[in-house]
Amino acid sequence: MKLVSYRKGARESYGVVTRGGVVDLRKRLGHKTLRALLAAGALAEARAAAKGVSPDARLGQVTLLPVVPDPDKIILVGLNYQAHRIETGRANEPMEYPTLFTRFAQSQVGHGQPLVRPKASDKFDYEGELALVIGKGGRHIAEAKAYGHVAGYACYNDGSVRDWQFHTTQFVPGKNFPSSGALGPWLVTKDEIRDPHALTLTTRLNGTEVQRTGTDDMIFAIPRLIAYISTFCELTPGDVISTGTPGGVGSRRSPPLWMRPGDVVEVEISGVGVLRNPVVAE
Repeated sequence: MKLVSYRKGARESYGVVTRGGVVDLRKRLGHKTLRALLAAGALAEARAAAKGVSPDARLGQVTLLPVVPDPDKIILVGLNYQAHRIETGRANEPMEYPTLFTRFAQSQVGHGQPLVRPKASDKFDYEGELALVIGKGGRHIAEAKAYGHVAGYACYNDGSVRDWQFHTTQFVPGKNFPSSGALGPWLVTKDEIRDPHALTLTTRLNGTEVQRTGTDDMIFAIPRLIAYISTFCELTPGDVISTGTPGGVGSRRSPPLWMRPGDVVEVEISGVGVLRNPVVAE
C-alpha cells in the first residue's frame, strides 16, 4: 500500500494511491492527518477503506506534500555508508555509534515541489537516502523487535548546504534551510518491502546518475538505529528516520558538482519509487 499526504485546492488530506489516483482517507476514516492515522494503528482500516474504491482525484490534480508533513521528530543519520565514509576520508576512524542530526519540518518539501537553493550559499548538494517512518512508538526498543515499529519506507533527498554544514562540527545549520530537503513520493508500507537492506538506491541529477548503491552498504542497520535512537528519546508514530547517503555526493567530486537553479534531481529506490524535485533559487 502506498500512502500520500497531499493538498487539493485549499484542503489538505492524505490517502492511498491506487490506479493512477488517490483515495481520500480523511473523509472516509476521520483521522485528520496521516500521522494521526498511524497513531491510531489504523493501517488495516486504511487498506480496507481503499479496496475496490475509485480514486477521488488523479495524482496530477493534487500537490504532494512530504509524506508526513507534521512529524514530531526528523532524525537523519550521517556517514552511514562505507563508500561515503571512504570519500570523506573517514574510513579509518572508529565509529562505535551512529552520527545523528535533526531536521525541522519546514526544511522539507514533497515530490514535485521545488528544492530551494538559499541565497546564503551556492554549495547546495544532493544526498539520496532511504527513509523510514515510525508506525508504533516506544522507548528502549530491542533490535529484535525494531521492525515491528516501522510503518513503511520512502525516498529522501537530504539537500545539504555544505559550507554552512561545516561551519562547526555540528551539521544542523547546513541541513535546515527552508525547503532544502524532500521526502516522498509516498510511504510504501513495510509489508511490500521484504528486506530494506536489499534495495538499490540511485540518485540522478539532470538525468545523469550520480549515486548508485545497495542499501546493504549501511554501517548501522535499521534495527540498530531504532534501538539506539529510542534509548535517548521516545519515538512516536509519524517520526521520520533517514538512514544516510551513499558515496558520490557532489562535494567530494573534482570539480564539485552542486545543484543549481533549473536542475532536476531524482532519488529512486527499488520497490519504493522515484522522488523528483526541480531546483530553484531563493
